[in-house]
Order: sequence, then C-alpha cells, then structure tokens
Amino acid sequence: MGFRLKVEGAETIELGLDNIQTVVYDTDTPDDSNARSTDVGSTLKISGKILTATDGDKADDTLKLATWSLVPAEKADCYRKLTLEVISADQVVRKVEFPNAFVVDYKEHYGDTEGVGTFTLYVKQKKDKTELAKLTGGYTAN
Repeated sequence: MGFRLKVEGAETIELGLDNIQTVVYDTDTPDDSNARSTDVGSTLKISGKILTATDGDKADDTLKLATWSLVPAEKADCYRKLTLEVISADQVVRKVEFPNAFVVDYKEHYGDTEGVGTFTLYVKQKKDKTELAKLTGGYTAN
C-alpha cells in the first residue's frame, strides 16, 4: 500500500510512495450530542520520512510543507487544495480531496540514530466548506 499527496496553492507540493508511511482520516463530530450534529469537520493526519537529496535527486517537498504551516491566517494562501490517494495493487482505494485545507499542526522529529527525520502533518478542511470535501475510490491508479 502506498500514498500520494498533492497540495496546490502558491506552489505545488508533492509527496509520494517513498515519503508517506501512515495516514489517518477522521470525520470529527461533537461527542456530547444525542442526535446527528451539523457541526461536522474532516481531518487528515499524515506521517512519513524526510528524505535527503542524493546523487543529483531533487529534495523532497517536506520543506514546502513546513513553510506552508507558517502561513498566517490573514493570508489567503493558508488555504490550499489537498488531494491524497491511497493506492494498493494499482487501485486507488481512497481519494480524499479537501479544496480548502489548512494546517493545524506540523512537526518534524530528528534523532542521531535514525539517519532520516520524520514529519507529521495535521490538516483540516475549512469548516464552512466541509460539504466540498470528497471521498472517492475504487478505480485504477494512473
């Protein structure tokens, strides 16, 4: 199984099968409601490896993720189009699209024994645009 992430905005950010290790999708609703709530949110938590450029390879786009996490709320570019594909056996099992995603949290972890750092990206779809988020799947991967 593998993952592909594409974030489109002022710049395009792409992470592939080598970077991303785990993804958690969450439909977030209030836990204290006795009926279906209209207060629904969608989130993604994406974790993976920071890869270094070797032998002329281009560096991975995790640095661009870190830079996106620093864009303040006053700037329109803090909201970007995010597409995540979950791929297994050349099939797109799930495709998650957030047209107005923003970074809630971004973390990088480094250690002297791992050799490669890791990152965790936590994003949400803008709450007043939740109905524009899409989940699809079950078709051949490109």
